[in-house]
This record gives sequence, structure tokens and C-alpha cells, in this order.
Amino acid sequence: MLSQLPVLPVLLPLIGAPACALLRRPTLAWVFACLVAVLAFLCTVSLFTTTWQEGVQTYALGGWPSPWGIEYRIDLLNALVLLVVSGIGAAILLASRASVWQEIGETRRGLFYVACLLCLAGLLGIAATGDAFNLFVFLEISSLSTYALVAMGPDRRALLAAYNYLIMGTIGATFILIGIGFLYMLTGTLSMADLGERLPAMGESRTAFAAYAFIVVGVCLKLALFPLHLWLPGAYTRAPSIVTVFLAATSTKVALYVLIRFTYSVFHLEFSQLAQALDTVFIALGVIAVFAGSLVAIFEADLKRGLAYSSVAQIGFMVIGLGIGTVEGLQASLIHLFNHALMKGALFLALAAFILRVGSSNFSSLRGIGRRMPLATAAFVLAGISLIGIPGTAGFISKWYLVLAAAAQQQWILLGLILAGSLLTAVYIWRFVETAYAEPEGDSVIQRNEAPLGMLLVIVLLALLNLYFGFDSRLPVETAGGAAQALLGGDAS
Repeated sequence: MLSQLPVLPVLLPLIGAPACALLRRPTLAWVFACLVAVLAFLCTVSLFTTTWQEGVQTYALGGWPSPWGIEYRIDLLNALVLLVVSGIGAAILLASRASVWQEIGETRRGLFYVACLLCLAGLLGIAATGDAFNLFVFLEISSLSTYALVAMGPDRRALLAAYNYLIMGTIGATFILIGIGFLYMLTGTLSMADLGERLPAMGESRTAFAAYAFIVVGVCLKLALFPLHLWLPGAYTRAPSIVTVFLAATSTKVALYVLIRFTYSVFHLEFSQLAQALDTVFIALGVIAVFAGSLVAIFEADLKRGLAYSSVAQIGFMVIGLGIGTVEGLQASLIHLFNHALMKGALFLALAAFILRVGSSNFSSLRGIGRRMPLATAAFVLAGISLIGIPGTAGFISKWYLVLAAAAQQQWILLGLILAGSLLTAVYIWRFVETAYAEPEGDSVIQRNEAPLGMLLVIVLLALLNLYFGFDSRLPVETAGGAAQALLGGDAS
């Protein structure tokens, strides 16, 4: 069984999805989906531990070794991403029942969990595979299921949001496929490890640069990096609340992983003349994303949409670390990838609880919610404090390492912009605090009680993890440091 670990986290939800479709009762479909997700998470934990102790884990599908066959290759980088995606996915499915039962009709609830498992399988497959075309296949699996999930939103505006996401996502996928096609035309292989060995021998090939350009544009569309973020606010706002939680905590993290994997494992652009120009572009777009996303979030009347724009800003912080182009910068990006999943998972799941009880995510409907739902509101505020980067929280660790990376390169202006962006985060989090605790209670509060127990436990757990990893940050810091060192400082094995 241990020899199958690299493939099991992907295989379980991939096989579980059609099996879930055979279950006629929505409750059975939910229980089955939770069981599959938890098993996938346990396999990922074991895989992560094995990778940490023994090094890179490989699995040749069908017994065909790379580059002739499809190889799953797990190092510290994708082991960390697999841990985040599977853990958050399992937690969200466990907490989902009450929200799904409110927002999705009975006839579609079973199909909802089928699409969730397919999306989970696709995201885990992207992170696990070592084959470029197989990565594209899993990208399409996750994307198509995501479009369906967004379209299940509680009103018809979800259909328009899903359609816009489909158009932008299809354009992004097409660009990625063109880039992969160029790579195959140039090298005759699709194995990412093999590509990483052959491309340096091509020198400053225009075809290789064109391939990278297509892949970067396509991945940045999936990542929602400014100005390619236009699909994200609509999709996050109109999707069912649980879908928003899942996308915010996992989807963009996997897209960032793909960008890092192609940049450093396949193209080795740290040794290229193009690297310096790309670093400048990534930093510029990241800084603009931080300020543009945060400023829109401050003035949004709908908290759900405001948090969606906040995600655009936080993606900017991750890309800034990537743009710094050093081991420290990449480590900061990966730490923020891990911590941001916990932050946004807690924030959007607490918001899902508010919507469940209040029926709206408008600030006018959330007045006094802190007195009506004290535990869920406290968890939201704790995750918000972490998002700001207050000492003692996971978010502080992210921002601290990002500041250290900028300081190590003597980029003092960038360091100041990072701190200013964090202060903007404090403005829209404080706006919620003021609404929840200082303003009189709104008339639209329908039920005066806490979130359902299963949802509340997961909300509190995610919020407390933001606190725990603020004091004991060894897991994300050491894993991210090892992954960054392997990509930029030596052999990954």
C-alpha cells in the first residue's frame, strides 16, 4: 500500500465521484464524499511524512517509466500543496451539509458532491503529476467541475458568473495547451523532469520563450493575477457559499504551484536572461494587485464580494515573493500559500454561516451579528487579524518572511509597499468588526442562534489553526524553505 501513496490521493476522489453519482439520497452522497475526502487527506499526510523523511517519491502509471509513461513525482513543493488542498477539501465537505441544503435544491445535491469530488481529484492531480499534458487533463477536470459548481448558485446571476468563468478559463486552458504543444514540438517529451533536463541545452530558444509566455498567461488567468482577475469576483460572489470557500482556499493555490513548477523545474528561468525582466513584471503586477484588490474591498457593500477582491490582493503578495526571485522570496510565497488557505477557509466558511442564518452577505444585514453569532464572528475576526498579519498569527509569519526577502535584496520601496498593503487589509477587516459589534442589530437577522455544530467546529478549527501556526510555524516554514532551496539552490532529490 505504501508504494501506491503518490497516486492514492488522486485516485480516491476520481473513482469516488462516479460511485457517488450512484447514490440516490443526498445525505448518503454527502457522507460518502466526506469519507472519500478524509481518506484522501490521510493518504496525503502519510505521503507528506514519507517525502519529508525519504525525499522525492515517484510512481510510474502502468509500470511505464518516465519519460515513456506518466510519472507522479512528489517532492516537498507539491507535497505541501497536496496537504493544503486535501486537508481544506475534507474540512469543507464535513462542514458543508447545512449550507448546501439551504442553497441547493434537493435534486441537485447529490450531483453537487459528485462535482466536488471531481474538482478535488483534478486539483490533486495537477499537484501530483509529473507529466505536462496530464497536468492539462487534470486542469480541465477541475475547471469543468468548477463551472458546474459555480452555476449551482442560489440565483440566476450564478449562471452568468459561471459563463464568464468558463470563457476566461477556456482561454487560459488554451494558452497552456499551446505552450505545452510548443514544448513537445521542441523536445519530443512531456515529462516535466525530462523537459527540465532538455530545455537548458536549447539555449535561448525563441520557441521555449514562446512556450513559457503562453503558459504564464494561461496560468495567470487561472490564478486571477491582476489584470486577469475579472472572472474571480463574480464567481466567488454568485457561487454557493461552500463552493466559494473551496475555490478561495484551494484553486488559486494550485495555479500558483503550476506557475512555480514551470518557472523553476521546467524552464529554469533563474539562469536565464529573461529572469530579471520577469521578476520586475511579477513584482509590479503583484503590487498593483495588492492595492487595487484592497481598495475595492474597502468600499464594497457586500462582504462576500469584498473578500473576493481581498483574494486578488493576497494573490498579489504571493506573486511578489515569486518576483523577488530568491530562495527567501519563494519561501515567503509558499508560506503565504499555506497560511492563506487557512485564513480564507476560515473567513469564507464563517461568512457561509452568516449567510445561512441571515440570508445575505451585505454589511447592512450583518449589523450586530457578533452578538447573535459570537463564536462564528470571533473566528472570522481571528482569521481577519491573521490576514492583516498581526504578530501571533499565521499571517504575520507570511508577511515577516516576505519583508525579510525584500530587505535581503535591499528593495526598501517594495518593503514599504508590502507594509502599506497590509494596512489596507486592516481597514476592511475593521469595517466588519465595527459592523458586527458596534452597530445596532439589523432587522434581517432571521434566526438568532449560532451556526450548526458541524460547521461551527470546522470554522473554529480553521481559525485556531491560524493562531497555532502563528506560534509554531515549523511545518510551513521548514517545508517551504526546503522546497525553495531544492528549486533554486540545488538538486530536488
